[in-house]
Amino acid sequence: MIRSIEELVKSAEKRGCKISTVVRELEAKYTGSTEEELFKKMRSYFDVMKEAANRGVAAEIRSISGITGGEGRKMWNAAGSALAGSTVAKAAARAMAVSNVNASMGKIVAAPTAGSCGILPGSVLTVGEKLGKSDDEIVDSLFTAAAVGRIIALNATIAGAEGGCQAECGAASAMAAAAVVELAGGSPRQAAHAVAMALKAVMGLVCDPVAGLVEVPCIKRNAMGAAQAILAADMAMAGIESVIPADEVITAMKEVGRMMSDRLKETAMGGLAVTPTGKNLSEKI
Repeated sequence: MIRSIEELVKSAEKRGCKISTVVRELEAKYTGSTEEELFKKMRSYFDVMKEAANRGVAAEIRSISGITGGEGRKMWNAAGSALAGSTVAKAAARAMAVSNVNASMGKIVAAPTAGSCGILPGSVLTVGEKLGKSDDEIVDSLFTAAAVGRIIALNATIAGAEGGCQAECGAASAMAAAAVVELAGGSPRQAAHAVAMALKAVMGLVCDPVAGLVEVPCIKRNAMGAAQAILAADMAMAGIESVIPADEVITAMKEVGRMMSDRLKETAMGGLAVTPTGKNLSEKI
């Protein structure tokens, strides 16, 4: 069983293949499933991701609480004139669209959590579209994302209640960054650097859901997470390296999470949740 990003990269480099190839083969070996069965299962997850993203950009989906809604649709409509460029804007729109579906109790894939469910689909769907990749190629990249998420979960945490939002949106952004590098033809080593840079960008990020709901600030943080993932991938493929290796960044993230006050870890007792507006919204629901 692979337990580190470095081990994952070295396995792929040794064989001269993509990280996703290593992951599929190892998963087949350990689970007893065939690679075809695993791909079919991953394809079913991808289909759910794609459906949620399409729903959220096609209509202004409101949350059950009524606090949020329509962010994905609004950003999608503005993507053509976005200062950040249409790729980042569309990724952000899709990320928020999936989060909108989640807040409406619609079907999503928690990748790795419901609170961060938009970052991975927003990133890979948009980059895949821009690069003319097939659905199968995007599904392949999800195996790389899954391996990164698993390693973060093994060595740190992916739960906001344990490590703050750096663990949820941070892990999702790191997963997406690695998948985007692979989709764009980058190397396994570049994928690792992208993982490190994406995680470092949100080191220390608190989890402070207003009224305890995964809406404010979570939906907009999904948009930011997708943008960071794509930028981290671009940086890595431009030859920029993380001075701190990805595995050490993951360990540091875990330690930062331990040092955080419990009030900043999904308890709605700190951060934005206790602002005057946050308290008012909480009382109204």
